Amino acid sequence: MNDKGNDIFARNRLADATSPYLLQHKDNPVHWQPWEDAVFEEARRRNVPVLLSVGYAACHWCHVMAHESFEDDEVAALMNAHFVCIKLDREERPDLDEIYMSALAMMGEQGGWPLTICLDANGAPFWGGTYFPKNPQYGRPGFMQILAEINRIWTETPDKIAANTKALTQSLKAKAAADARGDMPSDLPMRAARVLAEHIDMEKGGLAGAPKFPQPFLYLFLWQQAQLGANADIGEAVLVTARKICQGGIYDHLGGGFARYSVDADWLVPHFEKMLYDNALLITWLCALYRDTQDPLFAARIDETIAWLARDMVTDEGAFAASLDADTEGEEGKFYVWDKAQIEAALKDDKSTDAAAFCAAYDISTAGNFEGKNIPNLLANGDAPRADFRAARETLLAQRAVRTAPGRDDKILADWNGLMIAALVEAARLFQRPDWLAMAETAYHAARAALTDKSGRLCHAARNGKQLAVSLSADYAFMGQAAAALYAATAAPLYLQHAVNDATYLHAQFHDDERGGYFANLADEATLLVNNKPVQDNAQPSANAAALDLFATLATLTGDTAWRDNAEQGFAELAGHLAQNYPAMTSLLSTRLSLDHPLSIIVITDKNADKDGTEDAAHALAHAALAHPIFCRQVIIITPDSADIDTRHPAYGKHMLGDKATAYICPGQSCLAPITEADAVTAALDALLHRRQTQASD
Repeated sequence: MNDKGNDIFARNRLADATSPYLLQHKDNPVHWQPWEDAVFEEARRRNVPVLLSVGYAACHWCHVMAHESFEDDEVAALMNAHFVCIKLDREERPDLDEIYMSALAMMGEQGGWPLTICLDANGAPFWGGTYFPKNPQYGRPGFMQILAEINRIWTETPDKIAANTKALTQSLKAKAAADARGDMPSDLPMRAARVLAEHIDMEKGGLAGAPKFPQPFLYLFLWQQAQLGANADIGEAVLVTARKICQGGIYDHLGGGFARYSVDADWLVPHFEKMLYDNALLITWLCALYRDTQDPLFAARIDETIAWLARDMVTDEGAFAASLDADTEGEEGKFYVWDKAQIEAALKDDKSTDAAAFCAAYDISTAGNFEGKNIPNLLANGDAPRADFRAARETLLAQRAVRTAPGRDDKILADWNGLMIAALVEAARLFQRPDWLAMAETAYHAARAALTDKSGRLCHAARNGKQLAVSLSADYAFMGQAAAALYAATAAPLYLQHAVNDATYLHAQFHDDERGGYFANLADEATLLVNNKPVQDNAQPSANAAALDLFATLATLTGDTAWRDNAEQGFAELAGHLAQNYPAMTSLLSTRLSLDHPLSIIVITDKNADKDGTEDAAHALAHAALAHPIFCRQVIIITPDSADIDTRHPAYGKHMLGDKATAYICPGQSCLAPITEADAVTAALDALLHRRQTQASD
């Protein structure tokens, strides 16, 4: 370079990154840069485009493209000569990923990772794609050809580039600025549920076709609608799906935990990466199903998945890591698959297990069920007595542990940790597992400490003491939900204060005061091409749905109607999208149910409830409510002098009946008669559920 002051851009600068994914690329010959303003200034100075490559640590095809192209000196020379190259972790910057994935869709291309997209010096996109091989194959053009052609067009016909960037930028800004205010037809949730349920494969579960993603938030919405409408057909569609997911190869039958998706229509062959958010959402969904069905399959999957979480996903700080890789030693799924002979050898000395019986139950054969190997599954034998093979699974898990383990992305993400902490609290309360609650509390405090900067702001990501100086609305929404869940479980005022603080900051700093809804980034963010408002569910519920759910939860927990007003206003600001795009917004529809059916169950017990069985009685009342299938309920145990309930809460001023722990069931702003027996709590909630169903059918 002639300009000595810009030598910094003539090298790979990822060594100081916080992201394990970016660190995977720190030794590439490509002069990778982080996302920062100076990099775009360098592109402007050199008059070259920016090549943006987006991926994540557990992504198989990201690894493939890295090995084929980014580690190749010939490809790197072409990239360095004609582009300024940025490598981005989509999990660290989901806001940027959404912008450019939307642009890719506007180009008529199918999305996926790695995302490969070209930008001008203003960050405006003009071309994009996903994975490309170095040389033409798989029916795809070669990456070197593409780079050469983009350089030619940039140099020879810059007007074409300018026209593309202008058109795409206008479309992106129009989408972000769309006015979504409106009214939702009252029958839309049930109509949406019926239409979605019609597309479920009743033999194999899930939406018809392949690949298949678990989408637990979609099926949780369907389950709620099935309950509300007493619709057995919708309920059965959800149960078929849940059981196939729990029996299929997408579930790790030896180590616990679910993979991100199934590449086939049978839930047999997973894309082997395991993500924290998927497992959090699946735990929450399976808890809802278990409350209604008492199916031991769901209880087992919850228990085993939390055991996996505790064993493999806890960071040194005590928070939760982001993911486990799909690949081991360059081969997808190598860690998880088996030869039949390996299993027979491992079990031959196990007197408690017949290896032949295990292989028959778990679909293990000499020919294999995946590329000559075997993925253990129960799809053909879902009713096999799982407990009979516990010892065999433990033996095989121990054998597997000596293999080279998949890489772990141990960065701490605020939104994903919030999701998992809330799910853990839900499971801990349902199954009366104080050890799970303790793990949730430890993770919460560790995540808060790691992610909170010196100003008190919640950062999106952190690792090894380094924080990413980015805050997203989803971080405040999901960490606020985690705090609210912990408050309900413990009645500790600190958690309620955190939840209120998160919700207050979220509304003040992310709300679009002109058109409504909540931006992904801070409302005054001016450096991005667009500041989107996440309304559509993606891999997790949308940030707007999560924000409104947090407000609704706080209204129910505290009785402060201002939170309900925020939630109602927010819903009205977004409801215009629903009629056209409800399949991608089921979390927002679930939030509508929370607003329509607020329910708090307050159990009041003596603050010295360690005598005369009062404490046990209080927990029996609470557990009766927690174990009931009715949805949208908040259950909390407090003392009569608790100052945490707002004076407007219907349970404010209520007392114990005599010296007995007493439950007050409060649908909306009124409470039913006090209850002192657990069976009576169940009966009262049965009656309330019947009333909901009757009203829904009118």
